[in-house]
Amino acid sequence: MQDETELLFDYPANIAQKLLHHKIDIGLVPVAVLPSLKEYHIISDFCIGTTGTVASVCLFSDVPMAEIKEVLLDYQSRTSVALLKILLKDHWKLNPLLTAAENNFREQIGGFTAGLVIGDRAFEQRLKSKYIYDLGEAWVAMTGEPFVFAAWVSNKKLDEAFITNFNAATGYGINHLDNIVSQNPYKPFDLMAYYNENISYQLDDAKRKALQHFLQLMV
Repeated sequence: MQDETELLFDYPANIAQKLLHHKIDIGLVPVAVLPSLKEYHIISDFCIGTTGTVASVCLFSDVPMAEIKEVLLDYQSRTSVALLKILLKDHWKLNPLLTAAENNFREQIGGFTAGLVIGDRAFEQRLKSKYIYDLGEAWVAMTGEPFVFAAWVSNKKLDEAFITNFNAATGYGINHLDNIVSQNPYKPFDLMAYYNENISYQLDDAKRKALQHFLQLMV
């Protein structure tokens, strides 16, 4: 695979934009970008999903949900923002002011202003905020379905042999989580628990069905 691919790192929303504008051919992208792509193919049996509490995608607040007046929206993931909007409308039945956030927006979380935070910064925010509303857990409570945050997607049809090899490569890391965690020590959160309990990687039929449900609710 190394001879056929070049590995690039960026946060999810930027990867989605690169795939949308054909700056890359394949990306692990937030699934909320799928309706914007003229053509897309999910090319792996693996994804970033959850069957319950995801831990790294949460709404953080100093006050209970019903008292929140404004929500700062993390700029790093379109899927998480779209999911939060669905949950506010259909699950929590609330309509706070939604504000697109920029760098360092976590400093503004406080009082009646909450914040949607994802990734490593969510693990850090868990140590600071009094109220934590997990979006994966809320989706499962609302729908009874798992959730897919990101999937491996191409913006063009690829050779079947390449897809087979790529699928094997993406599954390799999942079978070596012990090595990954040992090489990346991280104090704010137990990564072994996160990778094994909070994240669900298999893009099975239940997740594919849930993905279509989410895309329908986005409309």
